[in-house]
Amino acid sequence: MNLLEQELDYPFGAQMPDSGSTLEVAPGVRWIRMALPFALDHINLWLLADEIDGVAGWTVVDCCISREEAKAQWEAIFAHELQGRPILRVLVTHMHPDHIGLAHWLCERWKAPLWISATDYYAARLGSQSTTGFGGPDSADFFVAHGLSDEGKLAEIRGRTSYYPSMVPAVPRRFHRLMDGATVRIGAHDWQCISGYGHAPEHMALYSPAQGLLLGGDMMLPRISTNVSVFDQEPESNPLQLFLDSIDRFQALPADTLTLPSHGKPFRGLHTRIRQLHEHHRDRLAEVLVACQAQPCSGADILPIMFKRPLDAHQTTFALGEAVAHLHALWFKGQLQRRRDADGVYRFLATA
Repeated sequence: MNLLEQELDYPFGAQMPDSGSTLEVAPGVRWIRMALPFALDHINLWLLADEIDGVAGWTVVDCCISREEAKAQWEAIFAHELQGRPILRVLVTHMHPDHIGLAHWLCERWKAPLWISATDYYAARLGSQSTTGFGGPDSADFFVAHGLSDEGKLAEIRGRTSYYPSMVPAVPRRFHRLMDGATVRIGAHDWQCISGYGHAPEHMALYSPAQGLLLGGDMMLPRISTNVSVFDQEPESNPLQLFLDSIDRFQALPADTLTLPSHGKPFRGLHTRIRQLHEHHRDRLAEVLVACQAQPCSGADILPIMFKRPLDAHQTTFALGEAVAHLHALWFKGQLQRRRDADGVYRFLATA
């Protein structure tokens, strides 16, 4: 546990659900942990006791990527953890593959509707049919424009035209829209929708005042800061500012809120974590500004400043997107100016 984590309270300690099982974190709220084949090697999913149209069952929150290992884990959940009750609804916080990948399978199997924000629904539909910020020629060209010159990594990025659909092969044809400020009744409790930006197009966290629970998705993680990147579809965006503004909205929740994150362990210390995330990005922005005061910097120039470890092609896409996000935050504030050099690369220099 690092020093920042020691400022948070983990009420379940080292306890975690085993594969194919659940752990109750509050009455009617069960924690599922599924493996991922990435450096970030797991995702937390949630079962909420529910009743719709007089039928008792469960709402699933998030789904894991589409792969046979995840389906097998779900089959074990179905067999041993549902108490004979069906899945009534599949609620997805956002469109990233580890969250929506098996939504089509779950919805079809249980004849259950998908609930998600409209923006992320249509982004997922597009992504499952093409490529959307995860690879392909457009992504490679974008990264070249921000200084990436490693031909091996660029070739791998160009070849990843089916990266998103490999994990999200389909998206349900219909959905129920989640909107900021809306209340979703799940079982005996109301959950308030809180939109968030910067990490996904229109991420939805959910807060239950009666239970003091926040389903934070990827907007509020205890151990790492979620990825905040500029990608090729919106090349002049300012996602870092959107993210920081979004997490400030959680300040209104009580300090003793139990946060249920998509990665890591449930924790208390929400206000502390908001402060930590602001301090983390403040420090990264300061490093980037110092570098750009010394000389004009591309996004690729910033990579070794923000990331001290070797990066493979998968990690490089997210790291470079995040480096550009920090450059853009300073650029939008007027602390950096941008120019495109004769080699076609964007470089940023501190303003006088």
